[in-house]
Amino acid sequence: MSGDLTLALRTAQSGLLTNQLALNAVANNVANANTEGYSRKIVNLEHRVLAGTGAGVQMSALTRRVDEHLIRNVRTEMSALQAIDVQRPFHDRIQFLFGTPQDNSSLGHSLTRLSEAFESLATTPEGSLEQRELVRQAEAVARQLRDMSAGVQELRLEADLRIGQAVAEINGLIDTIANLNDKVVRNSATRQGTADLEDQRDMALDRLAALIDIRVFKRGDGDVVVFTTGGQVLVDNVSTTFTHFTAANIDATASHAGGGFSGIFAGAAEPANDITGSIRQGELKGLIELRDSILPNLQSTLDTLAADLRDTVNAVHNRGLAFPGLQDMQGTRIFTEPGTQTITIDGTVNVVLLDANGNQHAATTLTGGPHTIEAVRASLQTFLTNNGGGTVAFDADGRLTVSVGNPGLFVAFRDEAADGSLQDATLTYRIDGADAGTIRGFSNFFGLNDFFVDNLIDNIHDSRVLSPSFQAAANQTLTVRNAGGAAPEAITIVAGDSLQTIADKINAADAGVTATLIPDGSGVRLRLLSDDSLSFTITSDDNLLRQMGMQPADVRVAGALSVRADIRAQPSLVSRGALQFDPAKGVAGEYFASIGDDTVARDLAAAVGGAQSFARAGNLGAATVSFSQYAASLIADASSQADSNRSAAEVRSSLVESLKAKSDAIRGVNLDEEMSDLILYEHAYAAAARVISVIQSMFDALDRAVG
Repeated sequence: MSGDLTLALRTAQSGLLTNQLALNAVANNVANANTEGYSRKIVNLEHRVLAGTGAGVQMSALTRRVDEHLIRNVRTEMSALQAIDVQRPFHDRIQFLFGTPQDNSSLGHSLTRLSEAFESLATTPEGSLEQRELVRQAEAVARQLRDMSAGVQELRLEADLRIGQAVAEINGLIDTIANLNDKVVRNSATRQGTADLEDQRDMALDRLAALIDIRVFKRGDGDVVVFTTGGQVLVDNVSTTFTHFTAANIDATASHAGGGFSGIFAGAAEPANDITGSIRQGELKGLIELRDSILPNLQSTLDTLAADLRDTVNAVHNRGLAFPGLQDMQGTRIFTEPGTQTITIDGTVNVVLLDANGNQHAATTLTGGPHTIEAVRASLQTFLTNNGGGTVAFDADGRLTVSVGNPGLFVAFRDEAADGSLQDATLTYRIDGADAGTIRGFSNFFGLNDFFVDNLIDNIHDSRVLSPSFQAAANQTLTVRNAGGAAPEAITIVAGDSLQTIADKINAADAGVTATLIPDGSGVRLRLLSDDSLSFTITSDDNLLRQMGMQPADVRVAGALSVRADIRAQPSLVSRGALQFDPAKGVAGEYFASIGDDTVARDLAAAVGGAQSFARAGNLGAATVSFSQYAASLIADASSQADSNRSAAEVRSSLVESLKAKSDAIRGVNLDEEMSDLILYEHAYAAAARVISVIQSMFDALDRAVG
């Protein structure tokens, strides 16, 4: 009898203890009803059997109620959302930096004011007020381009910093998931609960999915294996550690393709381990896209605008003079081998010394050729030496400088056609006999009277934006010559060679330059970067360079453009007139300059206000528009990208919220259900307590009967 009562007591006690545990589970569910990442824990009761006989009840491990397929969809869409959403503050700052086309302070309006200043100068070329206003507006445009370029690079640097922070967080999450995997496997093997550990792991996986696109697979023992969509293992028996080195400072030339930005390496920092290009979603993808695509495309259009403005204004400005000419000229073109680089002049170049009244003191001509650059320098030196002295030399970088020795004389240039009319001469430029391009205007070729300068050297050469499928049209040889004096390197290109093959051949030749394919909009540029930061030239024995549009790169120009220093200090040095010829003067006519001449001032106004041909750059296609219209298109493109980002984020956010709501309806705590279970377990607990009370009474009766 006593044994049966004891068994009954133990059975009732199991009901009491098990319902206590069940009530604790209900209490935990209620307490975490609003806790992010918590899933409702399901109480699982099972019949306890000892030696084939029922021995009460026991509670097995708590389980979760989740829809794994729905959770997987939430993570996929969250990853896509974060790739978009992480870009939003950057687009907001771009909008603040660039403004809108309607803003009076926008770059387009600044260029319009510059055009108006050129028109005012053409009306009153001798007016000091108009000269100062022109220089002020020109420097304002240059400063705005510099500020916009600096802002773009600052955002790129910040994006790279955020990439480094994301990589560090991913490494932490990988460790967390791996550790939780171990605990889940251990608890599962010992029949302990794993539901809370799985909740913690799911939260880590959710955050990981927000940072990088992932795929999760669950093994039978409860642990999970995590891969990127591209197939890179993140969490397995041996987890992966990511490496990324954030940049300390950058300029517009920095790129991931060119090595200016570190890759994201899975394991050791080796090229084979760089997964940057295979990341498809998540914050990392959005930040990489900002750093390597969105912002560089904006920079490319800024540099294109700045370079075209520089070249257009300088071509006309070099055609003229500030009355009565200049005593010192600093060229901007760099010559690495002036003894072998030649020009052939189609037309006539008149070099004239004028007195303070603008009358001819002496004159000489240059025509035909080919003339080496050194021979041209020597010819100009002889002319100055024979007429009051002076110096014509190359500076340390290889730029031509002209300095008149007589303080009462001034130098000026005039290009003429065969009939004597004012017309830019056409110069065919060759390096060791190889064609290096055709340039119009003698002074413009040397950059002796540039209005805009950037003080950059020719240590980077870029092709135009090309299709990734570009191929060389014919067999030919590329030759690279470095200003450091190294022997020229010849590279053989075969018809059909792709851009990547051409780049590989240049790199294999050890020519002192590194070739890289740089994404630009929907195309790529072939970029050659000097290994020692010195200027270099590249030529071909056929038309490959012309086919690719290879030339000293415009990259960095927006960040370096300014009005020439002496013009900023003395606005009267702005070219307004041109050398004129009077056949009635002297024996056979003479050249002269007039203080009120507006010839070049009018040409400048027409050039800056008229349509220009812009090459494809960034997101903007080739176009023939004015400078202000191109700037407006650039700003409109930035605004359009911001609007598209905002719209895409709203659509994705709505989808994610909908999926999360469905998932939470399944995995979340329903308070009504919990209250129902609470009553159920409360009654069961009370019943078990009642059974124990009855058994206790029976034991008391038994004691009295035998006592």
